[in-house]
Amino acid sequence: MTVFTQQPWSLEFLVTEAPGYISRDVITIASGAGIVQPGTVVGKITASGKYIPSVPAATDGSQIAAGITGYRVDATSADHAVTAFTRTCEVNGKHLTRDASIDTPTEVATQNAQLAALGISVR
Repeated sequence: MTVFTQQPWSLEFLVTEAPGYISRDVITIASGAGIVQPGTVVGKITASGKYIPSVPAATDGSQIAAGITGYRVDATSADHAVTAFTRTCEVNGKHLTRDASIDTPTEVATQNAQLAALGISVR
């Protein structure tokens, strides 16, 4: 029997957003980030202004959650633009993709607080 694995759907994490798409920005995922799924919590690299999945152990600025990707992108070998939610929205926390290193309730709560500072409420 063949087993299929369902990938995250685009925007499935989104509960509500502000009118007129003001919750969204187009961001650049840095080359080398690999395949980034919809709903991935990303951080902004201070030096380049590009984004990568947020990892608490990073020291380049990306350790601070700065948004959530809306769509799947492949940034394995080149930068890739993607729509992200960077402010004023509500999301379903069960549908967010976080780095594997975020594995304790405290780390999840810290990242949720960083998103809350942007006006992103994780439900």
